Amino acid sequence: MVTQDILIINRLGLHARAAAQLVRLANKYPCEISLDNAGQISDAKSVMEVLMLGATAGNTLKVCAVGEKEEEALQAISELFAARFNELE
Repeated sequence: MVTQDILIINRLGLHARAAAQLVRLANKYPCEISLDNAGQISDAKSVMEVLMLGATAGNTLKVCAVGEKEEEALQAISELFAARFNELE
């Protein structure tokens, strides 16, 4: 199991398009990936669960990956957040 705290730095937070990008990326990996926003935990492979986190700019999410390719998955997700979901701001 690997975990990392990731700060949401894009202005709109985990809105629909960003959540969809995250879910597409998470589904490329065979491991289980979860997001924890202040105790509310969701499956990173489900758009509805990611959106229900209500994560906004400035929130810190704990990302946890367990299983095959867990480190690769966490690295890719971290890079997606760091790139602000490729949004122009």
